[in-house]
Amino acid sequence: MVNGGLHEVDVPVGTTLADALRDVLGLTGTKIACGEGHCGACTVQLDGVPVLSCITLVHTVGEREVTTIEGLREHPLVQAFVEADATQCGFCTPGQIVSAAALLAATPRPGHDEIVHAMSGNLCRCGTYPKIERAIEAVAAENRGG
Repeated sequence: MVNGGLHEVDVPVGTTLADALRDVLGLTGTKIACGEGHCGACTVQLDGVPVLSCITLVHTVGEREVTTIEGLREHPLVQAFVEADATQCGFCTPGQIVSAAALLAATPRPGHDEIVHAMSGNLCRCGTYPKIERAIEAVAAENRGG
C-alpha cells in the first residue's frame, strides 16, 4: 500500500524503496540526496514510522503501508512550513514534513526537545532548523487547542 492505494511493483531484488517510488510509481516528491541513509531527504513512513527509503529495499516492505509526501498533501504541516518560511531551497522539505507528521501522529503535543530529537535525522543544507521547529510547534499548538 502506498498513500492508501494498492500498488504491485515488479522490480529486481535490491531495488530501493526510493527508486521504486520515484521510477516505477512516479512519486517524485521523495528526494534522493546522499543515497546512503545519512541525510533524511528520502524519508517516508512505513506503517507510520519514518524510514530512509534510499536504504530500504522494496522487497522488505511487503504489504505494509508506505506514506510519502504526496500522501500528506492536506496535512497542516504543509501550510505551517509555508507560513514559517521553513522551506528555503525546499529539497529537504518532503523528508522534513514526513518525519514531523510521524512525530505529531505519535505525540500530538511534543515539547521542543522532543521535536529536536525526532527531527535530528533530517539534515537541511540551508540551516532553516529554527523555522522548521516553529512550523512543527505551530501545528502542535493547534493540537493543544491554542
